[in-house]
Amino acid sequence: MKKNLISLLLCGALSVAVLAGCAKPEAAPVEESVPEASESEVLVIEEDEDIFGSYEETEPLDYEKPTVDRAGVAIEVPDQVDRIVSLAPSTTQFLIELGLSDKIVGIDSNSIDYLEDLDPTIPTFDMMNPDNEAIAALEPDIVFTSGMSYVGGESPFQSLVDAGICVADIPTPATLEDLKLDLQFIGLCVNEPEVADGYVESMELMLDEISAFASEVPETKTVLFMMSIPSADYPMIYSFGDGTYMSDMLTEIGAVNACAGLEGWVALTEEEAIAMNPDVILTNYVWTEDPVGDILSLEGWGDVNAIKNGEVYLVNDNLCSRPNEHVTQAIIEWGSYIYPEQFAELAEAIL
Repeated sequence: MKKNLISLLLCGALSVAVLAGCAKPEAAPVEESVPEASESEVLVIEEDEDIFGSYEETEPLDYEKPTVDRAGVAIEVPDQVDRIVSLAPSTTQFLIELGLSDKIVGIDSNSIDYLEDLDPTIPTFDMMNPDNEAIAALEPDIVFTSGMSYVGGESPFQSLVDAGICVADIPTPATLEDLKLDLQFIGLCVNEPEVADGYVESMELMLDEISAFASEVPETKTVLFMMSIPSADYPMIYSFGDGTYMSDMLTEIGAVNACAGLEGWVALTEEEAIAMNPDVILTNYVWTEDPVGDILSLEGWGDVNAIKNGEVYLVNDNLCSRPNEHVTQAIIEWGSYIYPEQFAELAEAIL
């Protein structure tokens, strides 16, 4: 069953990418859904009409520019968007994949991971303390921000708004469905709605296939995700509960969030975390040399199932912490650790 599902997944994802390409030939392929294939493999698939069926050209959909951003604040998006400032790495990555590298004129400091696709001299900004004067000097048509910039609830970008610049906020999504809407919102703002829809379709296809693999999970495991490791100086453990897209990610693979019943992004004491007795611990903490070893050696945790059974794993932080279509890859990675028998083959094919 697994091999058949993987074959179906790859063919289906390629079909979505090809159809999106019909609408926008220069658009980047949907990297998250299609692993590398040889030229001969691609040619065989493209020539197989049974995969795609009949495709009739239809009238373009009537897309409208958003009038509010994803935080519900009224915005006025220019008809023409040629200069973009992106102050969130997840947005920067998606804009690049929409084929808009040449229109990005400013980024946040965390987006330098994607510098090879941008002008190497591009200005960078601190998303927590933005230099609005320098941003305005770039004459952007739109500035994309994230909830990370709104600590305390106040906008640090009011002077840009007062100057007539469109500032579009995209808060951290509460669900995977919200994440899809975020991607479509970006596509509408930058005049690439069809291509953005193609990425969302590919994401939905991947989630459907993940659900098929999750249906074979023999037992439900409880998972604690540790975004920090407790120490004398910083004793709290940061994680996530209900109402977060990351909790949705665990649900997709048939696991139970140890913090279910708690709301949003949470801080736990060690005693609270130990009492949860998770079967698996995942962490994206990379600020020590051996985070897995550090967790396994935590004092007083010896009776926790995950510690007793050595079920502690370091995951790719960029895949899961940057909410765009690539979270489906993170879900597969998590699944390969939590339920290796069900997800290892898929992870090998996709990651």
